[in-house]
Amino acid sequence: MKGGWLRFYAVFYLLFLYAPILLLPVFAFNSSTIIAFPLSGFTLDWFAQLAEIPALHAAVLNSLAIAVTTAILATVLGICAARAGARYEFPGKKGITGLIMLPLVMPEIIVAVSLLVVLTKVLGINPSSWTIIAGHVLMCTPFSIAILNSAFQNLDRSLEEAAIDLGETPWSTFRLITLPLVMPGIVSSLLISFTISLDEFIIAFFLSGSEPTLPVYIWSQLRFPQKLPVIMALGTILVALSVILLTAAEYYRRRGVKRTGGQDTGGFL
Repeated sequence: MKGGWLRFYAVFYLLFLYAPILLLPVFAFNSSTIIAFPLSGFTLDWFAQLAEIPALHAAVLNSLAIAVTTAILATVLGICAARAGARYEFPGKKGITGLIMLPLVMPEIIVAVSLLVVLTKVLGINPSSWTIIAGHVLMCTPFSIAILNSAFQNLDRSLEEAAIDLGETPWSTFRLITLPLVMPGIVSSLLISFTISLDEFIIAFFLSGSEPTLPVYIWSQLRFPQKLPVIMALGTILVALSVILLTAAEYYRRRGVKRTGGQDTGGFL
């Protein structure tokens, strides 16, 4: 009986969580401009209109540039932090690690307001794509560290020691031995950071200047009821892209765990 209630709860929870997302493609292919049942008919016009909005194209390009830059910077920082955490002992290690991971549990709006005050009032930096990148790197680096910690901790140290015994320098050992072994984790970190940055709204809303990101653009269009079907079509594409990226990231994460011979303690999917 207990198992039956647990299954019922799991099914109810999944429906409550994903039903709104599943409604996106339903209305994206509906021919009516009114978001309501019953549906009027099937159409692809809303998807075709996406190719005719210059402001949308500019927002997409801006979001892609920010997401790629964020993914690279967050992953580089994640590699450094995960490597240090897995290989070295130093005073305050747990406290420093906790501070780095703090953005995972802090309310995002608090982080956004704090960054806005520090960057604009204290440092005198005007909101722009670079301020968004700074905020996104702050948010994505803990995710990168969480992924790469597993990759570095599961790595067999004897492989690095053997390379050094054979005459390799610490840098060449890291480049030729360590990096190839943790590369699936690095790819997973890049994909996760890219996805988070591409979909992030609150920080981008506070720190964007005259060039909004795609989520900020979508928010600005919600006040026009006649544009809702086009936004639904765009949301359908974004959901599909996010699912593909997250699936690829989980694949590379599991591949990295298997490659290093570690134990899989859970992932994104």
